[in-house]
Amino acid sequence: MRPLVPTPHRRPLGVIAVAAVSATLAGCGGSYATPGSPSATPTATSASAPSAANPSGQPMPPNELPGWHRVFSDNFEQTVPLGQFPAAVAAKWGRSYPDGLKDTSKQGTYEPTKVVSIGDGVLNIHVHTADGIHMVAALLPTIPGAQGSYGGLLYGRYSLRLRADPASGYKLSVLLWPDSEKWPKDGEIDFPETALGTPIIGFVHHQNGRSAVDQVGFYTDQTLTRWHTATITWLPTGITFQLDGNVIGTAYARIPNTPMHMIIQAETRLRGGVMTPTQESNIQFDWLTIATPACNRSMSVDPTTAACTPATLPALPS
Repeated sequence: MRPLVPTPHRRPLGVIAVAAVSATLAGCGGSYATPGSPSATPTATSASAPSAANPSGQPMPPNELPGWHRVFSDNFEQTVPLGQFPAAVAAKWGRSYPDGLKDTSKQGTYEPTKVVSIGDGVLNIHVHTADGIHMVAALLPTIPGAQGSYGGLLYGRYSLRLRADPASGYKLSVLLWPDSEKWPKDGEIDFPETALGTPIIGFVHHQNGRSAVDQVGFYTDQTLTRWHTATITWLPTGITFQLDGNVIGTAYARIPNTPMHMIIQAETRLRGGVMTPTQESNIQFDWLTIATPACNRSMSVDPTTAACTPATLPALPS
């Protein structure tokens, strides 16, 4: 696998997305979701009382789910003080963007050694301003044995437990980005995406995309001010987003079909939010799991092998 050369810019996440959803909602009076898909407004799921071993009140799921083979997990049990991330956990997070690169808007600077820490079972990204620098981070998990050129998979299930303080000048996007770096041609998958304090949204950018808005979007009325579990299920048959176990939408058309790698991107907003030196947010993660379809345990990126067969491929959530 060739080493990842960080690209200090991505699609303008959050701005195009929010505008597209807002315009659609205004036009139709409802959530922007694939016709026939379940409601985009999730209902709360039960959680136990938070504890030192279970900070968010919901533990990491069992090691194997039916139809899936887990290839990465992090319950954030190793304490990592500020200044030691990602070096102290390089086997899992060493591909994260290094200090000094500008973020997408060019207003912020990736500074993982100054904003990322792990303690009490939680990974914390403390986006804030110090010495005139808006400090942010972009984290990339390393999947052992992944065969994509940037360490990506072809199809998978990605689930994480997270929350964040509201801060109008910052945003979060958990995304799957094409290993090919060919965008918008090879698509993109974003969920959860939010300007911190605003509703959680999700987007599927189509395979053979022709523009930044060649996409389908899904909307919720939930924010990250409390703990949520967000899950992407990406298969050749479709892409489903779930929030707290509830399906908020499924895309079926022009599904991305090349390897993609995950990025947890905490950044400054491009526009629409007010950035001030006093703004800050703690973006927190209790756990993260990644799985490949059990019928492709080798994580092959050959399109035929990765697609399995209709009889062996897991079903999309419903």
